[in-house]
Amino acid sequence: MKHWIAFWNILAKDMRAYYLKPPNISWGIVFPLAWTAMFFIRSGSGLDSIPALLPGVMAVSVLFGTTSMLAVTVTFEKKGRSFERLLLAPIPLELLMFAKTAGAILFGVANAFVPVIMAAVLSDLSGVRWGVLLPAIVLIAISSTFLGLFIAVSVSEVFEAQTFSNFFRFPMLFLCGLFFPVASLPFWLRPLSYVLPLTYGADLLHEAVSRTGKLPPWLDFILLAVFCAGLFAVSLRNVRRKWIT
Repeated sequence: MKHWIAFWNILAKDMRAYYLKPPNISWGIVFPLAWTAMFFIRSGSGLDSIPALLPGVMAVSVLFGTTSMLAVTVTFEKKGRSFERLLLAPIPLELLMFAKTAGAILFGVANAFVPVIMAAVLSDLSGVRWGVLLPAIVLIAISSTFLGLFIAVSVSEVFEAQTFSNFFRFPMLFLCGLFFPVASLPFWLRPLSYVLPLTYGADLLHEAVSRTGKLPPWLDFILLAVFCAGLFAVSLRNVRRKWIT
């Protein structure tokens, strides 16, 4: 019970200190809206294009929201040495790091629903498979957050974390099937797509919204969960190597 009280206190502190600040709330709303408007205008195909664009916009909103917030929060606290003090908390490291990332996961899930709300106003979403869409959004948020954690614990400065984040984020925009199929990529790039977790999240979103997924949903879920576990394990290893041992 004490462990979960500590978990809640860490999460509540981060929500107050970072995620519920007015600039972050407004950024979390404006950023997905800007992506939605940009791709909608670029497509030039009217309201009928919204369901086709929705999976990509949702995934991008989650990816950039989670990784950007972790790059700031964890790297800033490392620089101020409050991260080292946090590691002294008498709870398991796994629970501690999950508490530290839970706020970013919630922030990413909230970002994903900004374009969904906009699309629901402008288009018909009655055909969406919510039973696939909702867990897919959560897993994308978790995998993106753990990617951000891996980046944040690997660098020393916020600008380094942002630069390192872009090394992963921008290739994902083109390689993960967000806005055009992986099959349309040059054959020598396709293997790279399948080593990126967002490929499987995007496939789930396409299946949920427009029934155009290329892989069985159960396989996407399993592979995305494996990426989540792997990124979390690597991040924990880096924390133990740098601050505990």
